[in-house]
Amino acid sequence: MTGRYYEEFEVGETIEHDKRRTVSEADNQTFCDMTMNQQPLHLDAEFAAETDFGERLVNGLYTMSLAVGITIPDTTDGTIVANLSYDDIEHPEPVFHGDTIRVQSTVMDKRETSDGERGIVTMRVEVFKMNDPEEPLVCSFERTALSLKRPDSQ
Repeated sequence: MTGRYYEEFEVGETIEHDKRRTVSEADNQTFCDMTMNQQPLHLDAEFAAETDFGERLVNGLYTMSLAVGITIPDTTDGTIVANLSYDDIEHPEPVFHGDTIRVQSTVMDKRETSDGERGIVTMRVEVFKMNDPEEPLVCSFERTALSLKRPDSQ
C-alpha cells in the first residue's frame, strides 16, 4: 500500500507523479473498443486528416483515465473508500499517438466526514504533454475521494 491516509494530505501541496506514459495507437484503439466509442476522429486516419487536427486524437476519456491511474500510487492506493466525483473536466489541448504525458495533483481541500471516521480530499489533477517543449496542459479535472484515516488516529 503506497497511498496516503487522510491526515497525510496537506491543502495546497502539489504532488508530482513520477510515472510517465507515452500513449500508443494500441492504447487508444483498445480503449475505444472497450468503451464502444467508434468516433472516427479517434480511429480513422483518413477522416482525421481532413479535420483541423490533421491526425487522429487520443480519446479524451482515456487521457483522463490514464491520469487517474498514474495518481493512484501516490494518493489513494489502499487508503481509499471510494471516488466520490470527477468535476470541472477540461481538455484544452489534444493528445496524439506518441505523446508522452506527466501528471501532477494539487490538494485543494480536505475535511472530515460528519461522523469523523473518514476524510474527504479534493485534488486538482493536471496532465501535461512532455514531448512538447512548452509542456501544454492537455487535461485537468478535480477528483474527490473518500479516504481512510490512519488506524491509530481513531
